Amino acid sequence: MTEPGAEKLLLIVEDDEALARTLKRSFERREYRVLTASSHDDVVELLKTEAPGFAVVDLKLNGASGLACVQTLHAHDEEMNIVVLTGFASIATAVEAIKLGARHYLAKPSNTDDIEKAFGKTQGDTDVELGTRPSTIKTLEWERIQQTLADADFNISEAARRLGIHRRTLARKLLKRQVK
Repeated sequence: MTEPGAEKLLLIVEDDEALARTLKRSFERREYRVLTASSHDDVVELLKTEAPGFAVVDLKLNGASGLACVQTLHAHDEEMNIVVLTGFASIATAVEAIKLGARHYLAKPSNTDDIEKAFGKTQGDTDVELGTRPSTIKTLEWERIQQTLADADFNISEAARRLGIHRRTLARKLLKRQVK
């Protein structure tokens, strides 16, 4: 993690200004110096002059994928503690985020305590509880939709085309399972 007395520089990549502002204030109270970005382009610009040790990245940024930000941040510094925060959690996007360099993946709503705890989890946990309940057809459908959305860079029209369903049908399915 960071050495005692060292500056803790955090980058928050979030397009929801209210959430970004709330997270920023909360982490500043915990003695982090906080930078914010709302897009992949903003991240690229910030990395020219800053070297954050921590990052919180929203998975869905104004219709674009936050996974590109994870990849860019990890390429910039392989030791960076990156946590992906999303309201559209799925196994498919969690796996991709970890493959691209995220250390942890949290579903919204998550608070500052959850995020800071995730920063501290640099190793896997072999004692994590294994579920005994098999996946339902609805869960499998949701996972397929989320994987296709991620593959289509969160373009709903393209994802609907790939799934072979109407765009409005896909939009309705997404609204039904929306995480608040």
